[in-house]
Amino acid sequence: MLPAVALAGLTVACGASGNGSGSGTASSSAAAAVPSPVKDDKLAALVPDAVKADGKIVVGQDQTYPPNEFVDNGTVTGFDVDLGNAIGEKLGVKMEYQNAAFSGILAGLGSGQYELAMSSFTINAERLQTVDMVSYYSAGTSLGVLKGNPDGITLDNLCGKNVAVQQGTVQVDDVTKRSDDCTKAGKPAINVQQFQAQTDVNLQLTTKRSQAMLADSPVVDYAVKQTGDAVEVVGQPYDTAPYGIALKKDQGSYSQAIQGAVQALIDDGTYGKILAKWGLSTSGAITKSEINPAS
Repeated sequence: MLPAVALAGLTVACGASGNGSGSGTASSSAAAAVPSPVKDDKLAALVPDAVKADGKIVVGQDQTYPPNEFVDNGTVTGFDVDLGNAIGEKLGVKMEYQNAAFSGILAGLGSGQYELAMSSFTINAERLQTVDMVSYYSAGTSLGVLKGNPDGITLDNLCGKNVAVQQGTVQVDDVTKRSDDCTKAGKPAINVQQFQAQTDVNLQLTTKRSQAMLADSPVVDYAVKQTGDAVEVVGQPYDTAPYGIALKKDQGSYSQAIQGAVQALIDDGTYGKILAKWGLSTSGAITKSEINPAS
């Protein structure tokens, strides 16, 4: 787990640059808690030769988003990392995680810098125009505030408030629309504070420079735990949608290999054990992985 030392070290959204220290596989202690799947030769045969030629899949990831992906003592870990490693074992390849700014990962996938992107990407129509996506979890957006909600923040009174979000996330579109609605109603706009790293979003709230933050529901829940309840959630998650593993389009059976591996892990119970390890709500678990599900 992420050490609960400095609030600056907490993260709750998708997008941070790094020095590469997050590249690698999950720590041995983390890996020990997850069963090792057996390679599926039929699924492995679906991975294009160009992808598996070096025995690994290079994964683009923003490692500032616990519990999904983050760096602990110099090693990348989290739900997406454990699930990604399990997918790799099913396909007979290793997963190499490269840290990047969230907003640039899909562009890097398109340019060939990455062979897969797994970083809590919400599946939506806009993203499906440029990449294929394999569903693996379902999450909504949550509103986080300081303990006790001193400013009485709700989703209905954000006009004129300082709200922190991470660049490139669906929460940016959400809060921008809400701000437009404010001005159309003759109210002050929301002061939308965008940050490249979710760690900065969390810090912005805990140091009282923002009055609220919006991020994916599992990430806000984790921030509550890691801050010792200095942060609290207001209301229920909304706009629930599936997370997707992103792949460059027109790669033949590659997306089928990834989808088949996810489904196999769901069916054999490995998926459920990974969710339990990271304390993710069973309400976000899926029973069927799909390629490009309707958004």
